[in-house]
Amino acid sequence: MRDDTIARNYAEALFDLAAKHDQLAEFGSAIGTVAELLETDPKFSLFLATPRVDADAKKAVVRKAFGGTLPQLVVNFVLVTIDKRRQRLLRSISAQYHALLDAHMGREHVQVTVARPLDDAAKTMVAQRLSASLGKEAIPHVQVDPDILGGIVVRTGDTIFDGSVRRRLDGMRRRLLEADLPQ
Repeated sequence: MRDDTIARNYAEALFDLAAKHDQLAEFGSAIGTVAELLETDPKFSLFLATPRVDADAKKAVVRKAFGGTLPQLVVNFVLVTIDKRRQRLLRSISAQYHALLDAHMGREHVQVTVARPLDDAAKTMVAQRLSASLGKEAIPHVQVDPDILGGIVVRTGDTIFDGSVRRRLDGMRRRLLEADLPQ
C-alpha cells in the first residue's frame, strides 16, 4: 500500500475512536501537537525515525513527552504507530485526520490568490462570500501574487475560479488576435 493510503487508514481509525468518545476536536488538537513537534524538532523526528533505537525506548520517550498533556487514547495511538513501524507517517496521519474533521464539520480550505495584501475586513468578506458560494464554511488561505495584476483567483480542491485581471487581459488579447480585422 502507498503511504497516503496507510496514513488515511490510520487517520480514519483515530477519527472513529475520537467520534466514539465524542472528542473529535481534542484528538485533532492532540495529533496536531505530535505532528507539530515532529515538524519543529528535528532531533525528536530523527529519534523516532531511527531504526537503531528500539521500539521500547521510543515508546518510553513518547509516554514521558505526551503522557500528561495529551489524551491517553492518542498517546496509545502513537505507541501503536511505533509498534507497527508507521511513526514516520504521523505528520501525514495528522493532515488526513484534520481533513476528515473539516469534512465532518462542513469546512473547506480554499487557496485565495490576490495581487495585493488584504486587510482584515476584506479577508472576512472573502470568507463570507466563499462560504455562501460553497455552501459550507470556507477557510481562506490568502497568498499575494502581483503577477495576477488584480482580481482574485480561488482554488478549492481541483476547481479553480480565475477572476484575475491577467486572465481577462489574456482573453481580450486572444479575441483581438482571432478577430477578422478589415484590411
